[in-house]
Amino acid sequence: MEERKLLHSLLAKDQKDLPPRRMKDSFIEVLLPLGSQPQLREKYLNFHNTVRFGRILEDLDSLGVLVCYTHTKVQSAQRSPLSIVTALVDKIDLCKKTISPDHDIKFTGFVSWVGKTSMEVKMNMLQLHGDVYSPVLDATFVMVARDSENKGPAFINPLIPDSPEEEDLLKQGERNKKKRIAFSTASLLKMAPTAEERHLIHDMFLNTLDTRTVSFRSRILPPNSVWMENAKLKGLEICHPQTVTLDCLLPTTQERNIFNRIFGGFLMRKAFELGWATACSFGGSRPFVVAVDDIMFQRPVEIGSLLFLSAQVCFTEGRYIQVRVHSEVSKSNSPAHETTNVFHFTFLAANEVPKVVPKTYGESMLYLDGQRHFNAAMTGSKETSTDYSASP
Repeated sequence: MEERKLLHSLLAKDQKDLPPRRMKDSFIEVLLPLGSQPQLREKYLNFHNTVRFGRILEDLDSLGVLVCYTHTKVQSAQRSPLSIVTALVDKIDLCKKTISPDHDIKFTGFVSWVGKTSMEVKMNMLQLHGDVYSPVLDATFVMVARDSENKGPAFINPLIPDSPEEEDLLKQGERNKKKRIAFSTASLLKMAPTAEERHLIHDMFLNTLDTRTVSFRSRILPPNSVWMENAKLKGLEICHPQTVTLDCLLPTTQERNIFNRIFGGFLMRKAFELGWATACSFGGSRPFVVAVDDIMFQRPVEIGSLLFLSAQVCFTEGRYIQVRVHSEVSKSNSPAHETTNVFHFTFLAANEVPKVVPKTYGESMLYLDGQRHFNAAMTGSKETSTDYSASP
């Protein structure tokens, strides 16, 4: 960290002092040679003999950071004066039925929009079938630039388009920013539900009343339904400064960064796998992930923390299961908890699943929030009726 302090002199005082970059300047293509490296394949293999989607989330997070460092690279410096961190996973849409562990995977990514201190990164994942790479997923991440000690914001290079298509990407980035602001402003933690949502919750409440008792306190569960309080799982991670060696032929895998904090990709993998287990337990069959939506990184997770994960089925519709995973940390010597992330995953089950029914007002807000994220995830999704098979 003492060495990082010396990099402060390389930070720009104003964004205008930085040379503009083009989208092609940050373009990166990375090959994951699963087809030719059996030892590497073991890291990605799950018990269904398909690729662990949690590992893909880790790779996307790492690629997003690398793309941003490429965009902001200072040619005269051996080390970047910036600290790039993941702020938000805006959306991940899957468009492939299976992710095979036996075929090479290709990742591509580039910076598609730039603010003063934040960047939007577009990434694609493709898999080799025969001689052709077929699309698997599209991802949009938002990354932010911090100073060399990760203590405050830092300016980044502006982005200029080279074609009408790139101009459209920049405009889409602006629309995405406004949409995120509007979604946050309308959050149920800030504003009351809409009239339509209030009627929905009231109808659900009336549907659970016992007509024989004529009492607001006597509740019955409707047919083919599950109380929301019975549709959750919890997990705990002790955040060690761990380095895992997968094989003598493979590089080591670290779960912490240079600031002694846990990588965002590791948190996403753990949250996804707990969310998948929750959907599996609830639906009674193997669920397939359809979309990942609106993952906000609110606080870093320090080494030595206790990481608490709580997964909740908060909305269902037909065969779809919307799972919310809440993560919070506490110091090992303190009872106080702080929220670090909230994850939203949309899964598809093999058969129609029970309806999840809230009992309390708080659970009703979780239900409405889940419905909102489900609708957002389904909007523009490439394939909403396919049996996806990206499991943990």
